[in-house]
Amino acid sequence: MLANRKKTVGAALAAVLLVGGATACENGDKNDKKDSGKAAATASASAPASAAAGKGAAAATPVALLEGTKKTSEEITSLRYAMSGTTPDGAVSGEVSMALKPAVAMAMKLASPDSPGETVEMRLVAGAMYIGAEGKWLKFDVKSMDPKAAAQLDAAGKGTQNAENPGDKANALLQSKDVKLVGEETIDGQKTKHLAGTLTLDQMKTAAASEDQATKDRREKTLQELQKQGITSLTMDMWIDESNHTKQVRTRGQGSKGATDMTIKFTDYNKPVDVQAPPADQVVDLAEMMKGSGEGGA
Repeated sequence: MLANRKKTVGAALAAVLLVGGATACENGDKNDKKDSGKAAATASASAPASAAAGKGAAAATPVALLEGTKKTSEEITSLRYAMSGTTPDGAVSGEVSMALKPAVAMAMKLASPDSPGETVEMRLVAGAMYIGAEGKWLKFDVKSMDPKAAAQLDAAGKGTQNAENPGDKANALLQSKDVKLVGEETIDGQKTKHLAGTLTLDQMKTAAASEDQATKDRREKTLQELQKQGITSLTMDMWIDESNHTKQVRTRGQGSKGATDMTIKFTDYNKPVDVQAPPADQVVDLAEMMKGSGEGGA
């Protein structure tokens, strides 16, 4: 059971880091943003005419759409989404509820790839991560862990926040030199505008280099995961609805260890999300177990 949980969550965290890699350009160089804006405006000229219907050509440009969803995302206090796809570590499928303000907390339910019908849950709350199934939970407490292991867990948690922040995704796509408006599509009954573009690892590295040290350290974990998988570029598709909210994001990358193809569909925004730590009598502190077995610093 422990091995299955770790494998399931491991695949999910790998996906989180890989998807989060696209947001490593979050605070990239301003000149890059200007250049990407010019490229986006040029690309939008070839977009289907239907994409501009009712909104005007200017409102339908990639830059305008991405800036609009960035602004809307600043007001997000919570969100829910479904994720599915594959990574070199395995298939990933699950649902996530996340509070962003006033404090970050997350509950993630994942389908086990090795045990059909079985789910594994992960909770991130008050500086600790819990992995559980069938009323039994394993706890990783960042504050009490070996520094190296704590840094890895913290990076995964921060990567989760970055990966699932719609505003960060919009900002990331603005860095693309080939972002374009593909057209209009309907997802779950909602009309959306579909954008697409690519981001190279070199662009991500350049953007990360200009950030503050704490952010740079987090981005470095993502870049390391991308390099580990042999991925040199990511393709991102984003669907933005009529309320300027991100409805869906698909991120793809081909590496030396295989392909990554993840889709995140946002199902709700700004509704109450309450994440609680599991009952104490159901929790085993895995950090202490790992220290005792000599794995805490692995």
